[in-house]
Amino acid sequence: MSAFVSAGRVLFAILFIVSGALHLFDLGGTTAVIAAKVATPAAVADYATQLEGVSGMPMARILAIVAGALELIGGVALAVNFGARLFAVLLILVTAAATFYFHDFWNQAWPGARADMVLTLKNLALIGGLLMIVGIGAAPRPVLQTEPGSETY
Repeated sequence: MSAFVSAGRVLFAILFIVSGALHLFDLGGTTAVIAAKVATPAAVADYATQLEGVSGMPMARILAIVAGALELIGGVALAVNFGARLFAVLLILVTAAATFYFHDFWNQAWPGARADMVLTLKNLALIGGLLMIVGIGAAPRPVLQTEPGSETY
């Protein structure tokens, strides 16, 4: 993998690493935002209730922990080129959900919707980059080629 690709992967991953860490460090704030924006669908309400009972936490807090951990772990995995395709797919799901629930500019009046529209476009660009990682996967390690007769034993 070229130095440019390695540097690009690390720089790309920094956004997820920092975002995940901030979500986990401010778990109360992240939980409050999720609770205000995300409703549990009726189809999974029974499972959510069971999960809340087992964990002793509200569903919004569970989602905050899962999203923050996925961002942090997925970002580190992308940066070090480990499990690139798997973590890119998981980060696509987290980014798509965040875009839909938290940057819903289509439900807002125009002057106020502008910032969320820009954040939606940023998230779409991130999803595009993640799709490229899914398509390429972990780049193969370069094979060193030697001249015939130059092998050392």
